[in-house]
Amino acid sequence: MLRKRDGKGDVHGMYIENIDALYGYALVLARNHAEAEDLVQETYVRAIRAMGRLNSDSNVKGWLFTILRNIWLNQLRRQRTARIVAIDEEENETNCAETANDPYSLYVSKSEIEQVRDAIQQLPADFCEVILLREFEEFSYQEIAKILDCPLGTVMSRLARARAKLRTLLSATRFDIVGTE
Repeated sequence: MLRKRDGKGDVHGMYIENIDALYGYALVLARNHAEAEDLVQETYVRAIRAMGRLNSDSNVKGWLFTILRNIWLNQLRRQRTARIVAIDEEENETNCAETANDPYSLYVSKSEIEQVRDAIQQLPADFCEVILLREFEEFSYQEIAKILDCPLGTVMSRLARARAKLRTLLSATRFDIVGTE
């Protein structure tokens, strides 16, 4: 089993516990399942190479998210330089846990999850990213600022604007649903 160079802790466990969260973040950034998987794989390759430089008191999850985002940004830069334009209309899958035995309740739950997912995907990338990191991954504002490499005030304003836009998108969706009944 892999161990940190100082002999403390299980490196394998630290990385594995964050794989689902990293994949979700990669999917938001890449908006493509295959690219998201590649981002996560490259993140782990680089993290394993650099684990000797990781301090024992480091925030491993934040560190992994930062690596993933930097890889994604580097890929974007290369694509812009090469003028590659990729269009992917692959639909994202949503896995829902059954919360009730009532089929109608399950349908409503799935519909609400789909509406929120669709609304989040309509947000600009910087808004989508900050919403995911705060609301789904529960990073603090300071941790988000470090991951995004931007000032704390920028994180706070992006999050406020993202929430307002999301609220507008979701209220419009609910109005459309109510209006069609």
